[in-house]
Parts: sequence; structure tokens; C-alpha cells
Amino acid sequence: MSQRPLRTAITLVTAAAASLALSAGPAPAADRPVDPKALRDLAKAYLASVKYLDEKVALADGYVPRQCSSDPAGHGSMGYHYFNESRYGSLDPAKPSALLFEDGKDGKRRLAGVEWIVLDSDQNLKTSKDRPSMFGGQKFEGPMPGHYPGMPIHYDLHVWLWKQNPNGLFDRWNPRVKCPAAPAHTGKSDTPHTGKSGTAHTGSSGMTHTGSAGTAHTAH
Repeated sequence: MSQRPLRTAITLVTAAAASLALSAGPAPAADRPVDPKALRDLAKAYLASVKYLDEKVALADGYVPRQCSSDPAGHGSMGYHYFNESRYGSLDPAKPSALLFEDGKDGKRRLAGVEWIVLDSDQNLKTSKDRPSMFGGQKFEGPMPGHYPGMPIHYDLHVWLWKQNPNGLFDRWNPRVKCPAAPAHTGKSDTPHTGKSGTAHTGSSGMTHTGSAGTAHTAH
């Protein structure tokens, strides 16, 4: 493996230490211990997702592209979700349930972040006793409706490992990620979901994307 991912993983751990400390409580950051396991898990997630810098590897591993998701309130975007249903329920840092891609200037999609998805046990939007957490107590958001037809009520956690997010490593919206303008006539759209701002978000739907493998993938 190239040394660049390893060096970047070390940088990530240093930055994540500050992020985790700031979210740990009201005490000054210097007085807050940072969970070493959380930092190791972040490094593990980073190194495990290196291969998905190549979009065709993500497609081959069962990640299915969906629409590009943006917050209409202007808090940012998530990019294109690539979901792998076989990994729903994973709390393994090396096995994210979804990948977050954005359009690159060269026309290729670039990895921006990763996401973990855990289905809500009672499928009730009004209860949250089974809310999971990862990376030193970072709680998943939700429960929320599915983002595409057939996706159950679930919790999710976004981690911006590959695209710096000025709002924080774990924030849902990344203002540096952009979605293309929605077409004038859209097809079937994914189910909007509500983030921290309480506003539903939708993206450009009805789009067909051709991956590196030359296979067309249509967002539903």
C-alpha cells in the first residue's frame, strides 16, 4: 500500500482527537481525555475505505448508487449515497454501510465520506431506546424514514474521512460537497429525510450514472 494513506491516517487521528475532545462535554478541551480506541477505529475506517477511492471497486463490492442529497435549507450536501444493504447493522469501522461520493472536476466520482446504518428494531419513529453509537460515543442520528423505496426506518452516522467538513467530522451536512442542479422533470424520487435542522432533503433524482465499470446505474 502507498505510504500516503498511512500518513493521512495519522493526520486524521490527530484531527479527530480535537473533534472528539470538543464533543465530549463542557470542560476545556485540554482537560478531556480522548478515547484511544475511538482514534484507532477512525484510522481503521480510513484505511478500510482507501480502496473505494476507485468507484468501480465500490460497485464490485455491492454498493448501489442512489441520488445526490442536499439540504434545501442550505446547510450543505451529502453527495451520492452508495448503499450496501448486506452491511446494514454493521458497527465495524472497517465495514461501512454506505459510501458518499461527489462529482469530480474530471467527470469521475470521488469518495467524500462513509456512513454506518443500523435498522430501528421496532420500526417506530417515536422511540429511540436502541440508538447505537461508534467512535467514542458518537451517537447515530434518527430514527428516520428510509431514503429509497423499501429502506426501513433506521439510524445513521456520517463520517467525512475524505472531504474535510468545516462543520465537523461527524456532521450530517457538508457545505463543501455539492449536488448538480435538479432536472426540470424528475423521475421517482427517494424518500426525503430529516437531518439536524429539521428540514427534509432531496437530491437530483431520476439520473443515470455510468460508473468506471461502464455499467449504468439509475437512482430510484
